[in-house]
Amino acid sequence: MAPARTENRDQSESLFEHVAWLYAFFREHLFRDDTNRMIAALWPSGQPRSGTELIEFGCGPGFYSRRLAQPFPQISVVGVDRSENQLRWARERASAVRLSNCLFECVNVLQLPCGDARFDALIASRLFTVLPEPNRAIAEMYRVLKPGGRCFVAEPRYAFWASLPLFAMWLLAGVMHSGNGYREPQKAIIFSASAFENLFMAQPWKQIKTWQDGRYQYALCEKA
Repeated sequence: MAPARTENRDQSESLFEHVAWLYAFFREHLFRDDTNRMIAALWPSGQPRSGTELIEFGCGPGFYSRRLAQPFPQISVVGVDRSENQLRWARERASAVRLSNCLFECVNVLQLPCGDARFDALIASRLFTVLPEPNRAIAEMYRVLKPGGRCFVAEPRYAFWASLPLFAMWLLAGVMHSGNGYREPQKAIIFSASAFENLFMAQPWKQIKTWQDGRYQYALCEKA
């Protein structure tokens, strides 16, 4: 990745800045762990080739970036997010387990400062629940993947369950920082199965597979 761009928008407007630790708690302890699903989807053999470069969109506290970097020292992983406080959590945890193949950068996933066809693999989890322009994000996913590269996307299916973390964050931020407004919605953005699939149809993927499993829905796309 090129040097990170400085965000113009005030990060204090984000819930993920004010109550970073609460979202990290949800991610680390309460959300479904899809690590094994990611590995099986991205690398059916169970082992990525040496030199594989993977990017995580909206990495937050870096849960998946770390979970994929640790068992596969032959790959390099970069997690990107707009929240500096989330990334601070991610860096501290990566440092605690001495990961040398995992780094984190503060950039906007809608405007990645890197060239086309840079990465072999891409993951994103719960990104669209708070992202107002999912089509732009998917266009960036397509752009930064190499030909033959795969992306794995996981999104919650039900508004009630997906909104609980946002509700808790809004409530706590309201107590700690009374009067502030935040850019994140109070209710998670959720897509029906057909709408979710249609998001990916806007790009000329070689293959698109979507499926549902419990409270989550998934997409696996391969670039031509």
